[in-house]
Amino acid sequence: MLRSCRIICPCLATACVLWILKIVPASSQVQRSPFQWGYVNRFGPDQSPPLSSRNEWSVWHSWSPCSRTCGGGAAVRLRTCLIRDQASPMCQGEMRQYQACNTQDCPSGVADFRHFQCSAYNNKPLMGNYFRWVPFNSGQSDCELSCLAEGQNFYYNFGRVLDGTSCRSEYDGLCINGQCLKIGCDLILGSEEKTDVCGVCGGKNISCRHHHNIYTTKYPPSGLFGYNEVTLIPAGATNIKVTDRSNNYLALRNRNYHYVINGNWAISYPGVYNVAGTKVQYKRAADNQESFEAQGPTTEDLHIMVLFTELNLGIEYEYWLTKDYYIQHQRDRSSLQEYGEVSPIHPTHPSTTTQPTPTTTAQRIRHPIKQQPQARLQRENTEWNQVKESKENNKCGKCKKVKGRQNRVKQYCQKDFVFRGRVISKKAVGKETCYDMLVVMTYKNNFPILRREYIWVPNTCDCPNMLEKREYIIMARRHVNYEHTLNRILLETHSFVRSYSPKEDKMLRDLDKECAKYGLQIRTKQNH
Repeated sequence: MLRSCRIICPCLATACVLWILKIVPASSQVQRSPFQWGYVNRFGPDQSPPLSSRNEWSVWHSWSPCSRTCGGGAAVRLRTCLIRDQASPMCQGEMRQYQACNTQDCPSGVADFRHFQCSAYNNKPLMGNYFRWVPFNSGQSDCELSCLAEGQNFYYNFGRVLDGTSCRSEYDGLCINGQCLKIGCDLILGSEEKTDVCGVCGGKNISCRHHHNIYTTKYPPSGLFGYNEVTLIPAGATNIKVTDRSNNYLALRNRNYHYVINGNWAISYPGVYNVAGTKVQYKRAADNQESFEAQGPTTEDLHIMVLFTELNLGIEYEYWLTKDYYIQHQRDRSSLQEYGEVSPIHPTHPSTTTQPTPTTTAQRIRHPIKQQPQARLQRENTEWNQVKESKENNKCGKCKKVKGRQNRVKQYCQKDFVFRGRVISKKAVGKETCYDMLVVMTYKNNFPILRREYIWVPNTCDCPNMLEKREYIIMARRHVNYEHTLNRILLETHSFVRSYSPKEDKMLRDLDKECAKYGLQIRTKQNH
């Protein structure tokens, strides 16, 4: 019909065009707006919208296999520039992207990657001679393979190293096509992404809180030449730094209360120590300035200790803690560190040996805690703790004393808290006795403990008998009731309590080793 229209009357061409536009389906009239023709409604699950007329990148293809199985290698992926308009600019950016992979350390005995590449030229002719080659730092490019001939005084440059070889000057860089590319926190080579102080890749330091404080106790209650706890750094902490400028010695204990640095009266060498899932850098300068530094995050609590040899000039410590870890850490601590709503009938909060509560970069928000375990001091004085006691405890008689070394070791291993404390005051609360105590020194604590704690005894018979203003060595346990409304330190009637003396203190040293033997004996008896 179109042909007959042109043949019969060329003069009617304009009329023919108008007639064609009227009968041709709307979907072919691309000169009108796609929304006007209803394109949006016509795209089903198996259809795609019209392609852009601009040149643009395709999606990234999958990663290639890693160049190495351990020790750090590189993988590459590609994308294609889709040319739709020759007149439009070409796609901006790189068509290749490299990623670090298999960064775990190789097993012992595996040759260094550069050493492996140099050894590939062993016993191959070079200038008519045969040599064995080892890596050599020629001072040239980080990504050149320079090898020294064994037994000779010359080296040879074999060209570029293989892709995925670590740069010499950048421990966090890899060589790609003869160039050293730094590894971003997202493992992409050449990436500018960095980890913030909270340990978040590309973060903005908003997901954690900054803790900074100074330990100011001038003279420890136990006297000089002894260990004292500075603070507990909770699990999950990042960017840890502890600094001391006195002649005292910083020390570090892990969550099992085993010394990692400067423990058991032995001074360790400065260096890097693996503890709590991170590397702790211990530095000691000629002027006796000491420091602990760790990137984190830590996987367990760390106890910062100090071995006193003179008066304390102030130990400064700081770390960052994510908000989730911060909230959990506060729930496990005493209400001396105020969190949540505090009952108005509680005694006045005692002061601690350090400065006031550490400052944070975000203000603390107090919300009522619903159905959460209360801190050890957060409970009504009239609330019954539901600790089962025998009928004999209702009648006050002679207190039973724990006797024998075996019972001492048994309680030391089984109890949650072993510490030296001074009784400040005591009072009867219902059927219990509440002791307000100053914690002088801890030998073992499976849970956080503060300088000032309330100790609860489930009787009013002074069993065990402790007098005010006196110091005792105490072995107690943590008590959390079934409803999870109590979280406190409980000193049972049969618990180990002794008046403090240097002899008693000495007998508690190195009992951690005895716990292993004791545990083995218990398992043996149970097996029989």
